Formats: sequence, structure tokens, C-alpha cells
Amino acid sequence: MSKKVLIIEDNDDIRENVIEILELAGYTVTSANNGKTGVELAFQDVPDIILCDIMMPEMDGYGVLYLLSKRPETIAVPFIFLTAKAEHFDRRKGMEMGADDYLTKPFDDMELLSAIESRLKKKEGQQAYYSKSLDRLNTLVAQKDGLAALKKIIDERKARLFKKNQVIYYEGDKGNGLYVLLNGKVKAIKLAEDGRELMTGIYSADDYLGINAMLSGDAYADTATALEDSMLCLIPKEQLDDLLNLYPEIAREFIKLLANDIREKEEQLLQMAYHSVRKKMAEALLRLQRQAGSDTFKIAREDLAAMAAMATETVSRTLSDFKEEALIDKKGSTITIRDLSRLTKMKN
Repeated sequence: MSKKVLIIEDNDDIRENVIEILELAGYTVTSANNGKTGVELAFQDVPDIILCDIMMPEMDGYGVLYLLSKRPETIAVPFIFLTAKAEHFDRRKGMEMGADDYLTKPFDDMELLSAIESRLKKKEGQQAYYSKSLDRLNTLVAQKDGLAALKKIIDERKARLFKKNQVIYYEGDKGNGLYVLLNGKVKAIKLAEDGRELMTGIYSADDYLGINAMLSGDAYADTATALEDSMLCLIPKEQLDDLLNLYPEIAREFIKLLANDIREKEEQLLQMAYHSVRKKMAEALLRLQRQAGSDTFKIAREDLAAMAAMATETVSRTLSDFKEEALIDKKGSTITIRDLSRLTKMKN
């Protein structure tokens, strides 16, 4: 069966030329001349890959990508921008939003076909994470172990790669499900009125993101961003609601996770209110060490500042002091704890 390609392009000549090339190559092609129509077509019949212009009437390419990323059925569809704008800012913005590739106009036939084939092969290479069907919930209801049912659904869900510094969801977005971090690292931050960031959490493999929003039905309370290339899967809220109704033990486990998260945030607030700069830094380093499971870990100065609720200059100065005192070693963004005992016993 031929692969389905959706092209969204307002220039008639370019759109028709791309359609001709792809149909000759054996692809099934649908097209739209504006972003709004393109999104509607993608939702009606999910394609295998999407080619999309940036500058278009009614809705630009960034808006198209944003809306597609909010729907479970289209979040993992490979997305290639077609644009005449080759500036670094536009390329970076598209990639941070989740675009898989960029083709700068004018491009030739081989460039187009090579980009599509490359992205489709990469998608097939991630099949270990992919689901053949999301309709297997009915076959799980007979199982007694709800946690096993949840794990099975996670194993069969489509996964999506979020590149380093790419936003997964924004504070204020409506929670549309639960994110499971399969590999990589993610940070969650809240933005203060003065523009400073406060890190509310760092997540690693097998952690859940958005539990609060899922259980309360509210919007996400913070912004989640990939600290490194990370693979996540999204379990739709409707499917989670079914599981929670069928298996009370799953609800209990999520409540435990939420309670632990609340306790950690309470401790973080106490530290910010009452601890000295040195004590706050020591506590932040210890949290990172526990999460990494190693005395050596990497973190950017800005992220450490957000985590410890300190200015970046204060972070640099305190880390230098700790290094001189042989508490840590530091090379670039890599920190190694040399004296865990003294950090743990750091006085306020």
C-alpha cells in the first residue's frame, strides 16, 4: 500500500509540481492551499508524512504544526517545512516546535524524495515504540491487573521524539492526556512576573508528566521542555479515564505520585524561603545526584539557577566556591560531586 503524503502549500505552481513528482514516485497525495484546510484534511485522514509551507494565508505553517501536535493521532506524523525563508531563526523556531526537516525553495526532485524517504525510514525505525492500534482497550478489561494494562497501553502507544530545548507543552495549555517519558530528560518551569524561571521538576525515563492536569481536568500548571533529545508518548485523557474507572489501583498509584510531587514542591518552597545560598545550592546538587543515580551529571547554569531559585551569577560564584573547597569538580556543564557527606551536612 502506498504511503500517504499531505502537502500544504499556497503557491499553485509549487504545489502542483510537488504533487506530480510524488505521484510519479508512487505516493498517494492529498493537498491544501492554506493551513486551515490542511489541518482539517490531516484530522480527517491521517497521512504518513506532511509537507508544509510556512508563509500562508489564514494559518501559517507554525500554526499548522502547533495544532497537529495537540492531537494524539497526528502528534507523531513526520513534518517537513517547505519554505523560501532560509534564515537561522526560522529554521530554529520550526525545529524547536517539532518539525522533522526543512526543505528550502527552490529544491529539486531528488532533494524532495530523499527527505521524504529519510523521514519515513526513521519513523519505521521507531516501531518499537509505536502502536498498531489504540482500540485494544476492550481486550484489556478482562485483565485483573490494571497496572499491567496501563503498561501495555504505554508499550503500544506512538512515541514522539522531542529535540533538545523543544517545548512539550506550555503553562496554561489544556491537559489532553498524560505524557510518559520513555528516555531522555525533561524540565518543568514556571515563569515569574519579573521573567525569571523557577524549575518545578526534572524528569527522566519512566516518569509521568501532567498528572495534576490529568486528575484535576485543569490546564498544565507549568511549561515542560526537553533538556536533551527525549522520547515521550501521550496517553489520551479519554483512554486514561476508562482505565481509572476500570482499575482503582491505577488511580491510587497516580495519587501517590501526585502526593510525592506536592511534598517535593513544599520542601522546595521551604528551601527557597529559609535556606542560605550555599544550602540551596547543596540541596539542588543533591537532588540532581539522586535523580541521575550518579555523582556525575550535566546541567546548564541557567537550569541550575532556575532549580535553586538563584541568579545565574550567584550560581557561578557558589559553584566556584564549592570547587575550591573540593566539594565538587566542574568542567563545562558537567558536575561531579567529590564529597557527598559534606554537601549533605551543609549548614544553613
